[in-house]
Amino acid sequence: MLHCAPSSFQLLSAFAKIVCEPGWKWQKREKPLANYDLFYVWSGEGEVLLNGKPIPVGKGSCFLFRPGDFTSATHNPQKPLVLTYIHFDVSEPLGTIPQSYRVLNETVDFEHLLSRYVRLFLVKLFAAEEEAQLILKQLMIYLLREDLEGPIERKASNQQTEAVHEVANFIKQNPGIAHRVEDLAQRAQLSPRYFSIKFKELIGISVQTYMIRMRIERAQHLLMHAGMNVTEVADALGYRDIFFFSRQFKQYTGKSPSEIR
Repeated sequence: MLHCAPSSFQLLSAFAKIVCEPGWKWQKREKPLANYDLFYVWSGEGEVLLNGKPIPVGKGSCFLFRPGDFTSATHNPQKPLVLTYIHFDVSEPLGTIPQSYRVLNETVDFEHLLSRYVRLFLVKLFAAEEEAQLILKQLMIYLLREDLEGPIERKASNQQTEAVHEVANFIKQNPGIAHRVEDLAQRAQLSPRYFSIKFKELIGISVQTYMIRMRIERAQHLLMHAGMNVTEVADALGYRDIFFFSRQFKQYTGKSPSEIR
């Protein structure tokens, strides 16, 4: 489904987000499914029978039933299932297809897409079908990413990785600020020690070295393109000592600032 055009997703009328009644159950059919069914559990407890195999389900349980599957389900009336299901077909030949079942632990983005899909048709927005096809493609990509890269909980560093890269970008955008590691770590919501370790692991150099490198790169740009002299550049980038600036600049570039200008 990764390489299918969004327009190849054929939306079927059966879709909803529902709170299952206490006596609800999904009866086993004599005939197998004729199309795909994305089935996601928001909350509650229950059991899905997929091709004869019982699977306990709860929040984050996500199925992609396929044509030919035999399915049925029950739930705990004391903890009724809240679920979204979306039936669809695909008009193109399929290569990689998401796995039939997984439990999502990081659910915010996935649930947002599901809610958006259902809302498009409830309020009958302009170009709802076209947007729904795009969302369905996004949902499939999300599941394929889980299959190929591993569950997000095993990649607990995902959010940390994004946070560290955001901090690195912040340093790059503000090279003239005398950043304190403690403040940068707080920005990433990590302890200073762990932030420093994670930063070097992801960026390849220490925080301090990266800050100097970004400052020198900016100095090169200002000297070459901004019409500023060495003293003005040193001052703009927070250097109080122009001689220290010149030494550090040459250490990183192999040339003095005046040679660059």
